[in-house]
Amino acid sequence: MTRKRPIIAVTGPDRGGTSAWLFTALAILRAGGTPRRYTPNRNRSLEDVHGVIIGGGSDVSPSLYSDKSTMDTLREVRREEEQLVKQNASWADLLVYPAVFLLRWLFSAKEPNRLDPARDEMELAILKHALEHELPVMGICRGSQLLNVHFGGSLHENLDKFYEETPQIRNVFPRKKVYIEPASKLARTLGRTQTRVNALHNQAVHETGEGVEAVAHEITGVIQGIEYQEQPYVIGVQWHPEYMPQIRSQVRLFEKLVSEARG
Repeated sequence: MTRKRPIIAVTGPDRGGTSAWLFTALAILRAGGTPRRYTPNRNRSLEDVHGVIIGGGSDVSPSLYSDKSTMDTLREVRREEEQLVKQNASWADLLVYPAVFLLRWLFSAKEPNRLDPARDEMELAILKHALEHELPVMGICRGSQLLNVHFGGSLHENLDKFYEETPQIRNVFPRKKVYIEPASKLARTLGRTQTRVNALHNQAVHETGEGVEAVAHEITGVIQGIEYQEQPYVIGVQWHPEYMPQIRSQVRLFEKLVSEARG
């Protein structure tokens, strides 16, 4: 049965996260879906939900995964580092990014929590439901990390050693170059095997969980995209596509999720 406007669950925290919710909701609406917000205090029924987005935010609690991410076992940083040059801002950038900065400043939690156990519990339950019913899922930043943890994977709690020879970009602008496996669902969805993305994360996927494949990396080796191979459309991206509504390839991530949810 084809649904005209499938309902997409979007998870987030009780405090803060409003700007991410607004931009994600807008992206879903533009793609033809109906967004519905879920937080620990707004944890509603999932019976009529057709797709799930696990949003970004606080760090995933280390208690949920084995701490295999000691700095002694980090992947060797590549020596041939390319210089990431700033791209000239387009007119679309000049319109979109001031709004992103303003909304993030207005709606961010004044004292953000680095850990949110109640949110961890809620999102793991939502993921369990989505996977049992083979719903399409996209994890964004923290959501990608939690997706990996759900399948038994681990995370890097600190990325400093990856950036000893390379500047660590932390910016809402798309300044980080990512390389994507050509045969992946992510590459087919984006329509490209290289892209520039933003970076707002403290952690990243370390060892992938059962059935999870790393399909995108930055030049340092940090994993930027994952896919669960046992179901039609379960992906995670380390960046925030909701903050790039003027970039066509990033919009396709939401269009693909809504399309999968509609079918």
